[in-house]
Amino acid sequence: MYALRSFATTCFLLVISLTLVARPSVAENKQPNIVLIYADDLGYGDLSCYNPESKVSTPVLDRLAADGVRFTDAHSPATVCTPSRYSLMTGQMRFRSKRRGGVFSGVGGPSLIAENQLTLPSMLRQQGYSTACVGKWHIGLTFQTKDGQPVLDQPLKHKRGIEKHMEMLSIVDYSKPIPDGPINHGFDYFYGTACCPTTDWLYAYIEGDKVTEAPTKQIDRTKLPDHPYSVDCREGMIAPNFDLELVDMVFLDKSKKWLEDHVSKTPEKPFFLYHAMQAVHLPSFPAPEFQGKSGAGPHGDFIVELDTIVGRLVEKLETLGVADNTLIIISSDNGPETIPVIHMRTDHNHDPAHPWRGVKRDAWEGGHRVPLIVHWPGKLRKGTVDTTVNLTDIFATCAAAIDTELPEDAAQDSFSFLSDITGVPDDLPRRDYTLQQASGRQLSIRRGQWKYLDHKGSGGNNYAGKEMGPYALPETAPDAPGQLYNLDEDPGETNNLYFSHPEVVKELKGLLDTSKKVGRTVPLGAEPAKEMDKL
Repeated sequence: MYALRSFATTCFLLVISLTLVARPSVAENKQPNIVLIYADDLGYGDLSCYNPESKVSTPVLDRLAADGVRFTDAHSPATVCTPSRYSLMTGQMRFRSKRRGGVFSGVGGPSLIAENQLTLPSMLRQQGYSTACVGKWHIGLTFQTKDGQPVLDQPLKHKRGIEKHMEMLSIVDYSKPIPDGPINHGFDYFYGTACCPTTDWLYAYIEGDKVTEAPTKQIDRTKLPDHPYSVDCREGMIAPNFDLELVDMVFLDKSKKWLEDHVSKTPEKPFFLYHAMQAVHLPSFPAPEFQGKSGAGPHGDFIVELDTIVGRLVEKLETLGVADNTLIIISSDNGPETIPVIHMRTDHNHDPAHPWRGVKRDAWEGGHRVPLIVHWPGKLRKGTVDTTVNLTDIFATCAAAIDTELPEDAAQDSFSFLSDITGVPDDLPRRDYTLQQASGRQLSIRRGQWKYLDHKGSGGNNYAGKEMGPYALPETAPDAPGQLYNLDEDPGETNNLYFSHPEVVKELKGLLDTSKKVGRTVPLGAEPAKEMDKL
């Protein structure tokens, strides 16, 4: 009897072993999975790992930073949403694109990404990745009328304001597919919103290329929370399934479900998840479970929600057994918004822009110096990295991480920072300077300690107005057509050295103009040093 049982047990174990060998396991996937978490309007000073004086606790992000790499000199490509997101997806500065469009709203479009333009997800998909985008898109979408015509091409009675947007919303056929969305630019799956989820004229979810539920009524703002951070919610049309306090929780559920399905159905394939959050863009409407949790008001609660969501995504990766082979990148599309900065400073002694001058829209550091945390178990040298990077560099870094060469007509402003996070030298081109685009489309350039702004003023917010007036600084060179700062000696950008160092102004302006002319910052050819010398 015992012999029969032993024989049966042996056969059973043999069958199980053969089954496990035949079935691809998650561990067999050699290429790293990639999760890119993009916060909205998250300031450098909002995270306690960046700001010791922060009044909001962010334990998850602090832990990821401690276990990975924390960049101190990372910059968004632009100081507002749409151009930053375009640059993140394409590795190209927005001002180089010839497509029309600023910061999109409502059913505005078309897509800023050209039809055949290589994107980060399409590059990864070419290398066998499954790709998903969950959250805020905001790079332009073409909505259609009942006749199948682009809404933006239709003659409108109203030229501006709420009347214009409500008229546009009224002529959309929400049953028709959107021909130029995320799934047309490299993503296998999309669930999210056209623009800013709780700010815009269109309050509706899109799955794939169609709106899941059409908006049926105008939003009633009188029923929404009323506090200093509840502004910026436009009088648009809202769908029945759209709850402004639960947007990020919906996004979280969709990302978790997609991860579960991927690992269950295609465990042998690597994946790329782009999770683009609503938090912490105004209005600050945290989900009920986070309300009152921070001790720093609704906006502080929203930051706590963001931190918790990141933790739940990481926990899902761990539960699925893929965390050890997943490269996680976390950053923000630009600096913090004006209202949270003003009220968090006065009401809670918390500075979202700490320690920099400027905020969202401004060309000063606070407008584009952002948190950047990279986590990749066992692959990174832990600690702080002071290398200057642009978030356009995420494109080339992901390509380097999977050992893929980029074509010369793609990612023209993207340099790999893989060697900075792994400590392993490579022969890829290094970033010598970085460009930033202000909300008014003005440009600035940074090289080493020197930063040159090719314009007067902030490039964004009005510091002569009542709202931002208290934060205006004395102009030390009022007659200068531009601004030059030495960030090593003057990180607060208080002393304009335009006239004191004309040779530096000439060098940086020349480099900026040449970069605009040649259409790229990444050198061409096999000899990057010689090519860079030509710029």
